[in-house]
Formats: sequence, structure tokens, C-alpha cells
Amino acid sequence: MGILSFVVFGLVAGLVARAVTPGRQAIGCLPTLAVGVVGAFLGGLMGDVLFGHKVRVGWHLSSFLLSVAGAVVLLLGFEALAGKRRFGSRR
Repeated sequence: MGILSFVVFGLVAGLVARAVTPGRQAIGCLPTLAVGVVGAFLGGLMGDVLFGHKVRVGWHLSSFLLSVAGAVVLLLGFEALAGKRRFGSRR
């Protein structure tokens, strides 16, 4: 997978993770991209440790779902660390 494809993959995973995570995440495009890319690494690690599933390089459904799951875990972790007041709270 080329670097541009990896960036697009991370951005899409981050967008989907933001859509399925409860609450409102008040972050922009670059933080969403970062959440998606780091979530992809985290999801790959979770898949390897929990399921023994090796993440394949490329656009595969299992890789995408693990990336989204990793990004959701990352978003929930940020929300728990920052508290509801600062990260995604509605006013």
C-alpha cells in the first residue's frame, strides 16, 4: 500500500470511528487522520494479540474493521483522559 493510500485509509477509518463513537468529537481533519492512522496500528495490534489475526496490507474488510475498532478505542481513551468538558462536550 502506498503512502497516499495509507493516508486515505487512515482518514476513512478515522471518519467512520468518529461517526460510530458516542458523543461529539470536536476535532478537525488532521486530528481525525491521526486518530485513523494510529487506530490502524492499534487495531492491528489488537487483532494480532486477541484473535491471532495478521493484518494484511491493503484494502481488506478485516483490516478496515480492525482499524476502525482501534480508532474507536483511541477516541474513547482520549475522551476519558480529557474529560467530557474539554473533548466533545455539547454546550
